[in-house]
Amino acid sequence: MREEKRGLECFRVTTPIKLALLWATLMSLYIYNDYFAMYVPGTIREMSEGRMGPLGPATPLVMVAAALLLAIPALMIFLSAALPPLWSKWLNAVLGAVYTAVEALTFQGPHLFYKIIVAIEIAVTLLIIAHALRWPRQTVQRLERT
Repeated sequence: MREEKRGLECFRVTTPIKLALLWATLMSLYIYNDYFAMYVPGTIREMSEGRMGPLGPATPLVMVAAALLLAIPALMIFLSAALPPLWSKWLNAVLGAVYTAVEALTFQGPHLFYKIIVAIEIAVTLLIIAHALRWPRQTVQRLERT
């Protein structure tokens, strides 16, 4: 007997895994955009002088706020897959909307490379919202009594 291979193997990626991957994508985009921004003349000087770009002086409050803003998407990578589905659905939808708004506020950056990445970040957060709100329902079969 001879086996014939026709196409690539396909498997279904569950919604929690899709959401976790989208949050991981968002984090990667954050990291690369911030990294590339360091090549803009004057950025390193401002950083060494204790300034965080448009956020102004790097006060303890600004640093805590920035840390939380970045920690939440990082935690969502895990929480998207670990939380019960109903909690995960609504947390992803709400935080996806919050981060879409945050991205929209940062879109005003002066550099084209920054705007391109922020536009992709907005697309990713919109996908997070869409996948969360379209979370498939579990089908339950009920036996009828005769």
